[in-house]
Amino acid sequence: MVFFLVLLICAIALIVIGAVVDGLLYLVSTGVLLLVAAVLYLLVRSVSRMRRRPAR
Repeated sequence: MVFFLVLLICAIALIVIGAVVDGLLYLVSTGVLLLVAAVLYLLVRSVSRMRRRPAR
């Protein structure tokens, strides 16, 4: 969960910096890609936890 939060914070920071500073559109695109990667990471992790069944 810490890894997801770090990715999320980095993505938001890159998006904000890229939007505020003129001419840094590549930072916005990098931030969006990082945000998508963080969401995909969270989805894969939650699906893999749902598939595991406790042994009885």
